[in-house]
Amino acid sequence: MQGYRTLRIQVLSNLEANLPKTLTYHGLDHTMDVLNVCNQYIRREKLPKEERDLLRTGAIVHDMGFLKGSANHEEVGAGMAEVILQKIGVNHDKIETVKGLVLATKIPQTPQNHLQRILCDADLDYLGREDYPEISKKLFEELKTMNVISTAQQWKELQINFLKAHRYHTPFAIKNREPKKQIWLKKLLAS
Repeated sequence: MQGYRTLRIQVLSNLEANLPKTLTYHGLDHTMDVLNVCNQYIRREKLPKEERDLLRTGAIVHDMGFLKGSANHEEVGAGMAEVILQKIGVNHDKIETVKGLVLATKIPQTPQNHLQRILCDADLDYLGREDYPEISKKLFEELKTMNVISTAQQWKELQINFLKAHRYHTPFAIKNREPKKQIWLKKLLAS
């Protein structure tokens, strides 16, 4: 896909400069984490160049809607991505693919194809990793700031319900992330 490098620089610098500092979870670190996990999938699965570029583009734009607010950020971000991609001359089909990637990350996730499954699993990869406690603490702080929750007990209940409902979609994540996610869920239920 032409323009990926330009797009990457443009979007990441925009996120770094303009995302609200109150977004302790949905910040540039999260976007870079999702991109890095997508790159691991790309290497493991030896994806062809066009799919690599589409997946990487989806990763860097998937939370861009937070630049305008948290409400319906996937739909907003998909629209923002469309405008940017049109400006750099990306064709309609590829734009629709990227928009589909962004929209697939909406909770509850409903990926319809392989690239969407990868992006959804990359978006929530941390649920089944060692750094889950540190990352979930960032989300707790963000949700408190947004007045979504106010107490640690509410957060614990939210996490338990989320971990119970969440499903990974790729064979890699099912095998390598689901077991650790279940350990974190057991610890939450026991605390």
